[in-house]
Parts: sequence; C-alpha cells; structure tokens
Amino acid sequence: MKDISGSGGGRKQGAPSPCAACKLLRRRCAQDCVFAPYFPADEPQKFANVHKVFGASNVNKMLQELPVQHRGDAVSSMVYEANARVRDPVYGCVGAISSLQQQIDVLQAQLALAQAEVVHLRVRQNASLSSHGLSPASPSNSGSPSPKLMGSQPNKPIFEMDMSVDQGSFGETIWC
Repeated sequence: MKDISGSGGGRKQGAPSPCAACKLLRRRCAQDCVFAPYFPADEPQKFANVHKVFGASNVNKMLQELPVQHRGDAVSSMVYEANARVRDPVYGCVGAISSLQQQIDVLQAQLALAQAEVVHLRVRQNASLSSHGLSPASPSNSGSPSPKLMGSQPNKPIFEMDMSVDQGSFGETIWC
C-alpha cells in the first residue's frame, strides 16, 4: 500500500481506519488530517493522554502553526509531557527531572568521597613504602609490594578500605 502522509506513520490509501485522534473525537478522518501522521490508529492511548492534558483543539492549533518538519518533534514532546502529567498530575516532567537531579547530587557526593579515599590510600601507600626504604617513584617499585614487605606481614592486607555506600537510593527507577 502507498503511504500518503509523507511521514511514514500516517494512514495508507485504501485503509478506512481513522487515526487515533479522529477515532477518539468520533469524527471523520480526512485525507489531510493533521493528526494522522503522528497518532496512528494502533496507538490510541498516545492521543488520549495528549488530548487529556492539552486538548485536541490546542494540539491542532500548535501543529498547524509549526512547519511540517518540526511537527514530529513537537508531538514527541507533547506525548512525553502528557504521559508524565498522567503519572504525576502536579509536577509532570519537572518532578522526574528534580528526582534525577537529586540522584545526580547524591552520586556526585559519593564519587567525591571515593576519590578522596583513593587519595588517602595513595598517601598511606607512599608513606608505607617510604618507611620501608622504598621510593614511591623508584623503578624497583612496580606497584606491587616487595617480597620483603610481604614476608613481614603474612596475613594482613596491605591496603584496607573502609567505605560505606548509601544503598538506599540505588535500585530506584524513575519513569517519565
């Protein structure tokens, strides 16, 4: 069948099925329907949410005012915001963005603590190597402890790391 919408997602010639918008609005779907390329009949919930949040008339006006090449992006944005508003009527996308920003802040703080711990361990390692007569930058120091150093402490780990990680925020998923 030949696609007459020009965008790949619209109605096809000979297909009597109206787009999801016209079906929900219970009207005849014209050949030049502005909704048809973006709200196919097999995705009725997509238009239902957009209609619930923005209203069909407003969506129609927005799409008609935009150049055709920008309409797909506008519909994607409206669908995204409408779905977020259906899930969170008060904050919508802003609530999801805020939650993600809080997660970023927590993770950045954890990263800073881990980086500080690495610096602390390197300083301790250099001090330990210096106290045993080794230079941290000497060619004989390949990054692994010398057998002499290992022999003096058979079961004690050279590096001890006490790190506590707040597991409370891991595993949470934010869906927009």
